[in-house]
Formats: sequence, structure tokens, C-alpha cells
Amino acid sequence: MGRTVTIVDYGIGNLFSVARAIETAGGEPVFASRFAEVRDAERLLLPGVGAFEPCANTLRDKGLADAVKAFVETERPFLGICVGMQLLFDYSLEYGKHEGLGLVPGHVGAIPSADEAGNRKVPHIGWSRLLRPDTRETWDDTVLAGLPADASAYFVHSYNCFPQDDDWRLAEADYQGFPVCAAIRRNNITAFQCHPEKSGKVGLQIVGNFLDQ
Repeated sequence: MGRTVTIVDYGIGNLFSVARAIETAGGEPVFASRFAEVRDAERLLLPGVGAFEPCANTLRDKGLADAVKAFVETERPFLGICVGMQLLFDYSLEYGKHEGLGLVPGHVGAIPSADEAGNRKVPHIGWSRLLRPDTRETWDDTVLAGLPADASAYFVHSYNCFPQDDDWRLAEADYQGFPVCAAIRRNNITAFQCHPEKSGKVGLQIVGNFLDQ
């Protein structure tokens, strides 16, 4: 398999920063805004920034939600980033209840606001260490393989993913006592709440591992 990554272009997301990260890691980014281009990709990347509902609605309005689902059924490598991870779930509770793609059973909910001592501020912005969940013995054979023990990634978010099965949690991050779901893996789906494209050498290693899948 080649090293081409098709980026879903639905007008939302850090398309060019993601593309630069792919190029730097040795891949070839391609933007796709048509059903067949998304469905037939070698590897697919779904970006997303901002609020869940407009991202979900725009993806559907452009006819690309079903294209993403069709791609995932091919069992080719898939990567979601930020809201592109949240969209994979059944629904989000951001400003109401809004339907997702239903590719990963579970939901998206708010990060709890500051505790009584005022020790947690939302949104979660900045660098946090990637931690291996208790349910996972190793990161071998995943896009996190070979990362240094102190690897950190960059986060910007107020909402957190809650997968139905804890075995799908690939990585976590501790945000002032709250366990953020930093990454998931389910079958051919891998997705990150953090931004690999903004996470320096660690992020480029993640992207490079994705290219090698």
C-alpha cells in the first residue's frame, strides 16, 4: 500500500496544517470533497474543529457522512482528529443532543468544570502527557508504537469522548484529575482528541505510523 492520505474536505478543520504534517512525515496528502473520492481512498483522515453540530450537519449536507461510513466498511486505515474523532460516536451533548456517525458506540459529553477548589478550568488547552490505559498492555501494532514514555500532545477542547467499551481507549491524558480520552482504536478506526499535527516530533511519529499501516 502507498503512503497517500485522503483528507475529507468539508470546509471545516485544519486542512493545511494536517496536510503539512503528512508531507513532513513522508506522505502525500490529497483533499477530497466527493463521495467516490472519500469511499475509495487508500487511507482516510477526518479533521474537524469547533462545535459538533455544525460539523455533523455540514458533513451530512455535503453527502460525505455516508462516504466516511462506506470507507470504514472497507477496513482500510482511518484516522480522526479532534471533532473528527467526536463525530464517530453515536451522539454529542454539546448544546443539546446531536447525532453522530455511529461508527464507535458511545457519546461525547462535557469535561466537568472547575471543582470546589477551582482546580480545573475548561477548555483544556495545552500539552498533556499521553498515558496508556489500564486496559491496554502495550501500544505495539498501533499508531502509538515506539513513542517515548514521556510523550505529550497538544489539546484544545471542552468536550470528551466516552466510548461504550473501555477496550477501545487507546490513550488517556490526565487533565487536573479528569481522565481525558485522548485516543481510541476500534478495528480499522484510530482517532485522537489531541492534535498530532500540532504536537511536534511526537505528532509526526504518530502520523508516520499511520502512513505505515
